[in-house]
Amino acid sequence: MLVGERSREIGNFLVGRLLPFRKKRQVGPFTFIDHMGPSHIGPNRYMDVDQHPHTGLSTLTYLLEGEIEHRDSTGAVQLVKAGDVGFMSAGKGVTHTERTPQHQRDGKSYPTHGYQVWVALPKEKEEMTPRFDFIEKGELPRWQENDLDITLVAGEGFGKKSPLPVHSPLFMVDILAKEDTSLVIHDQLEGEIAIVVTLGKVWDDKEVVEQGQMLISKTENECSIALEKGSRVLLFGGKPLPEERFLFWNFVASSKERLEIAKEDWKNKKFPKVPGDDTYIPLPEPMGPLR
Repeated sequence: MLVGERSREIGNFLVGRLLPFRKKRQVGPFTFIDHMGPSHIGPNRYMDVDQHPHTGLSTLTYLLEGEIEHRDSTGAVQLVKAGDVGFMSAGKGVTHTERTPQHQRDGKSYPTHGYQVWVALPKEKEEMTPRFDFIEKGELPRWQENDLDITLVAGEGFGKKSPLPVHSPLFMVDILAKEDTSLVIHDQLEGEIAIVVTLGKVWDDKEVVEQGQMLISKTENECSIALEKGSRVLLFGGKPLPEERFLFWNFVASSKERLEIAKEDWKNKKFPKVPGDDTYIPLPEPMGPLR
């Protein structure tokens, strides 16, 4: 299954959305993938995503280039740099902001490129107390294999485990091809597999898949692609959650009733606030069907 990005606006930026789409709403527990950039911030154009809510999911922020300042209603304040992992588990309800850090608002131009990924929480953890976890780049498992630089960002795979605390069986892997080579997965990962091409191009048989597109394997636990030298891919996936998930705006839930509660709570300003931040993004009108 081949998926191309669909553009949407977030703050001052145009981003590409890869998941969900009509034929596939989730890959494992991953329910939403937004691609930011590649672009530049400054000198008068910055990322400023004001205070907004989440429920029933974890947000995973992973940058290939640049920096983002994360603040949330748990009190967490964290500068996320390229290669780091920011992981906010919303549970019963959290608010946060994402902004260009102050030291980059200096009139210069800086590159920015990365992904924000939403991971649906298991039903028994949908109402957990919100928390924020952060893992620096140097703490992640990294190794070389078959002319590939491989980093295990989250979860388990290839016989290794990321130190990032996650809430269900999943994986996220960053792979860079040092030469023309191939990636053959056979039981090194467990569950559904999606491959996002972040740089360069790859081949599935004779089909060329270029930067900004996503492949979803039709078989679990195994797939194979050829990579051009310098190409970079992100692998996402894992075991699907047993229950269907419903999505509205920034909320994910195993029931439509829970979504309605989240909507009313945000409209009535019952969510906790980011300390020292009074910004507020209103609840949007109901969205049309996914395309």
